[in-house]
Amino acid sequence: MTYRVGFFVFPDFHILDLTGPLSVFDSAGYFGRAYSADIQMLSMTGGLIRSSSGLVTDTTRWNRQPVDTFIVVGGRGSRAASACVDSVAAVRYAGTTARRTASVCTGAFVLAATGLLDGRKATTHWRHAGELQSRFPRILVDGERIFIQDDRFWSSAGITAGIDLALALMESDFGPQLSRAIAGELVVYHRRSGGQSQFSALQALQPASDRVRVALEYAHAHLQADLSIECLASAAALSARQLTRRFKAETGLTPARAVERLRVEEARRLLDDGGLSVAQIARAVGFANPERMRRAFIRRLGHPPQALRRASR
Repeated sequence: MTYRVGFFVFPDFHILDLTGPLSVFDSAGYFGRAYSADIQMLSMTGGLIRSSSGLVTDTTRWNRQPVDTFIVVGGRGSRAASACVDSVAAVRYAGTTARRTASVCTGAFVLAATGLLDGRKATTHWRHAGELQSRFPRILVDGERIFIQDDRFWSSAGITAGIDLALALMESDFGPQLSRAIAGELVVYHRRSGGQSQFSALQALQPASDRVRVALEYAHAHLQADLSIECLASAAALSARQLTRRFKAETGLTPARAVERLRVEEARRLLDDGGLSVAQIARAVGFANPERMRRAFIRRLGHPPQALRRASR
């Protein structure tokens, strides 16, 4: 079969948002299947489009040509593209005619501007998840996921997560054997476990309001305490309902998930220090028991605490 893939780019796109997933589709032809890729770089103007790194790619002018899979890349120029009426109209048309539509990293802002993600789950780079939720409150933003599929709409986290997204797209069509072979060819994980939690939680969440910031700072300083929504709301001088609503709008997470992230981050630091047992660490950061901490580590980091401790040694 001929697999028609259209990558939508704009000035100041991120080069890896394009070349990462593009390499996945291109590599599929190495494995002797009845498969060929017709990959097109599309833009509003056609011709050479400059990425934020200075590298340029030759593009075809968007003329509503049909594609099977339409992918909006991300990058510094995504905000301008999401504010461009013509670009948004083009992406909206493609999103309604392609078999499936995806965004890589901050390409989610362009796709979100079309309204096609309203009422759907989506993700983006962890640093921008709160902004995406704030600008497009009808979208169910999950800033933890590497990629998300909601019906025929897909979105990925930051930059290299576009590779994970493209592998998942290939697997959905051709099965795990092909996607595993492509991953081996590219020397990447076939299925990366865990979420985006490889960064400072307080830095990543970056709430816009002082009230939510106070709640987060209180939680960070009192990890051993009962950090229920009522407790955090009291620290922020808000009702539990107000805090929950503001938290989700500003960070893309619920208060409970943010607290779990803070606890996992501190537990990971204590694991690397090596002075405490896993059970002692669980108590020190406020987990009810080591098993609950183990589940949180697998959910956030993809590995249990014991495996990470062995790796650090």
